[in-house]
Amino acid sequence: MAINDIDATILTPDEKRRISQKRARELRDRISDFLEAKEKIPTGFKCRDEINKVKKRLMGLLKATDADWNDWRWQLRNRIRNVDLLAKIVDLDEERKDAIKKVSASFRWAISPYYTCLVVVGGVDGPLWRQAVPAGEELEDTEGDLDPMKEELTSPVPGITRRYPDRLIINVTNQCAMYCRHCQRRRNIGEIDTHQSQEVLEGALDYIRSNPEIRDVLITGGDALMLKDDQIDWLLGELDAIEHVEIKRLGTRTLVTLPQRITPELCAVLAKHPPVYINTQFNHPLEVTEEAARACDMLIKAGVVLGNQAVLLRGVNNDPHVMKKLNHELLKIRVRPYYIFHAKQVKGTKHFITPVDEGLKIMEHLRGYTSGLAVPTYIINAPGGYGKTPVTPEYVKKRKPGKIVLRTWENRVIDYPDKV
Repeated sequence: MAINDIDATILTPDEKRRISQKRARELRDRISDFLEAKEKIPTGFKCRDEINKVKKRLMGLLKATDADWNDWRWQLRNRIRNVDLLAKIVDLDEERKDAIKKVSASFRWAISPYYTCLVVVGGVDGPLWRQAVPAGEELEDTEGDLDPMKEELTSPVPGITRRYPDRLIINVTNQCAMYCRHCQRRRNIGEIDTHQSQEVLEGALDYIRSNPEIRDVLITGGDALMLKDDQIDWLLGELDAIEHVEIKRLGTRTLVTLPQRITPELCAVLAKHPPVYINTQFNHPLEVTEEAARACDMLIKAGVVLGNQAVLLRGVNNDPHVMKKLNHELLKIRVRPYYIFHAKQVKGTKHFITPVDEGLKIMEHLRGYTSGLAVPTYIINAPGGYGKTPVTPEYVKKRKPGKIVLRTWENRVIDYPDKV
């Protein structure tokens, strides 16, 4: 008999307790598969010793001191972007070397030494390798679009992308600490790192000033934190001076790929300009390391609010247990799982794209099975720049006069009164 069919008023306290204990056992059984699976999922904290071993070897290869390693500028200067250097760090056969060289002729790649350590620990063709190292499939995909979001048709002035009524993007750079293989803006990576000119930034600010409905500005690129501290300070200050701008957001993956970028000096700048929100992109639990946690802690102490926008990627996190473990690891370091993006139809990234049903299956395994804080919104970006569309499992089965029929997270079908 279901609990909602029991009249608790006629039961003794012992009978109520026995029913409660039976229900608790049922609930525990609901997640028994995850409790077993999570022990086998690598995390940055569990793998810290392996990561440090690779770090020591890589520091020797690059002749780096501890001071070098902890300097984000050194990390950028010494990014791994040469297949012969990569082959000194991890075993590569000739076929794989050739594939990397061929892809790099069309799509640039670069991996920070820090993230390289995580890639090596995750293994060749592992979830981090797939995000960081070029693969032959990138040249086999001829169906995608280099600009599926039609950003070039939603740019009213240079440097601005606008897809919504009250918010917009300022694209400040094409530079990143690492060039992710699934990047939606890979067309902008080019061959050299470049920031927007002062003229373009001034024009973008003028556009915001002249459109008083804009209350939310996202600074991104590339990676917003590739700008120098004084540039970030200036840009945030200019936005603060615009009365109708209520919040500023920074898009950055440095928390994942280059946590050394989060310095006391940067945090002091961000603390001057509240409210500041940062959305980052952790895609796998192995990326949640001590260094990442320390960087997040520094930002939080500076008053920055942190959220995560994972991308659903085949061979990386298209597994309900992996995604749940990722979200649990993020909450432990005070990063709120915000979105799971369905991978966009970007040319050269077809091998990452999953069926939408896989994303819905993941959402089914999150809602109810873990706390609401660990349940992000599953999002499909509508092609053509028409914006984010939430995609959710169906929980309202039918509508009847005076009631609706609900499906619960346990697949129980329940009538719910809907009378006003």
